[in-house]
Amino acid sequence: MTERVQVLVVGAGLGGLSASLFLAQAGVDVLTVERHAGTSVHSRAAGQNWRTMELFHWAGIDREVRAASPRASQGLRITVATSLAGRVLHRIVDDGSEFDVSATTTLPAGMAGQDVVEPILLAHAEKAGARVRFRTELTGLVQDGDGVTATLRHRDSGEETVVRADYVVAADGGRSGIRQRLGIGTTGPDALSHCLGVVFDADLGDRVLAGVTDLFYLQHPDFTAALVNTDVPHRYVFAPDYHPERGESPAGFPPERLVAMIRAATDLPELAPEIVWTGSWEIAARLADRFRSGRVFLIGDAAKVTPPTGGMGGNTAIGDAADIAWKLAAVLRGEAGDGLLDTYEAERRPIARMVIDTSLHNMKARMHPELDVSGLTKPEDPLGILLGFRYRSTAVIADGPDDGERVEDVHAPTGRPGFRAPVLESTVDLLGRSWVLLCAADGTRWRPAAEDVAAQLDVRLDCHVLDDAVFAARYGLTAGGTVLVRPDGIVAWRAREPVADPAGELERAMTAVLSR
Repeated sequence: MTERVQVLVVGAGLGGLSASLFLAQAGVDVLTVERHAGTSVHSRAAGQNWRTMELFHWAGIDREVRAASPRASQGLRITVATSLAGRVLHRIVDDGSEFDVSATTTLPAGMAGQDVVEPILLAHAEKAGARVRFRTELTGLVQDGDGVTATLRHRDSGEETVVRADYVVAADGGRSGIRQRLGIGTTGPDALSHCLGVVFDADLGDRVLAGVTDLFYLQHPDFTAALVNTDVPHRYVFAPDYHPERGESPAGFPPERLVAMIRAATDLPELAPEIVWTGSWEIAARLADRFRSGRVFLIGDAAKVTPPTGGMGGNTAIGDAADIAWKLAAVLRGEAGDGLLDTYEAERRPIARMVIDTSLHNMKARMHPELDVSGLTKPEDPLGILLGFRYRSTAVIADGPDDGERVEDVHAPTGRPGFRAPVLESTVDLLGRSWVLLCAADGTRWRPAAEDVAAQLDVRLDCHVLDDAVFAARYGLTAGGTVLVRPDGIVAWRAREPVADPAGELERAMTAVLSR
């Protein structure tokens, strides 16, 4: 018997579970399968930037995520050094005060690890109606003009299930089997380095700051590594490189060798760390040639793999999930045409390229000075990537000439179409759950226009008139002007000044961006 769902999500990591949550909250019937037994036990992708936290705020989980890691509110330090007490080569971040984003968002960042965020996403996705099955792998995938037929196998019982879905979201990781089935290639180096992951317990005294996130990139004479504290008191993650080209493998790092390396990294020769967990992974930089194949969409590491230098991999996966989720929901509800789904790749692939290249520049500066970055695009300001990124697609109607820039200054947001809608005290709880029309003072003529267009197009469109000078300035509006904000908090269209035919202008804009 064939099971019927609207969207099948394959993979229950940060991207897959975020997609499950966002889709379920939008009323989509979603089934998620994951080959592993449960969520991640490793805090590898730690940290939620401000954009991620606004997406989580609109999903109702931001406070829970922040509470899972109170360090985020206490500060951040990032240091490049030879060892914890050795020579400091570069202090990238002193205390986190460098990150003033108050002009574009009122929400704080988070610092929780993947191991605690995924269970939160899972619980809320299931509460919203998503079904999630672990130890279940995809063994077959065939698509046609009307949908996708997937064969699933339970890894314990061997029982097979056939699922018929309208669409599939592939969130099955950097070695994505779905991407390979679809014949989608990748560009970029497969193995920049190989890394061990070592979780250990020890008292490092004053070597590491207490109560803040203290991240070290270590260029030790004998090895290259990263070391960071966690939310568990006296628990740390140590991540040294190993070199297969020299005949090294994870098996060549028994506990006694790891202990010696941790002692060298911390400058504590008598330290007796208790090793809690070890693993290994490959650091790569790969970008999928396409993010869409028919009714299948790649998100997260299936779409791109980026070095961890910069902390943008997991956050980008969540951003992918937000973009494809609202678009799939709109198409499945009949609000939008199929062309809207093409804008997923148009918008997210350039972001992935920018994240990969900037992370590679960071990798050269922080860990591997020998890395050749000559063929990459320029590194962008981290805050610009996180909060000032720009979308160019048919789901955005530009209101001026394109200056070619990929990001804008987050200290002076413009409210232009294609950029994030600045999240202010007056707008934070108005956005993120539907289409929203935000009007400057004297913009009451937009209210009946919004009601007419919402009824005609059968979409949810909320209209708010804000007599707020800060709002008008940040969004670039004069009295009577308005901006149309998408469900993902991106400005889709703007009328900076009053127009003669509000309903007609608004209808034309929404019809265009929804590919009607």
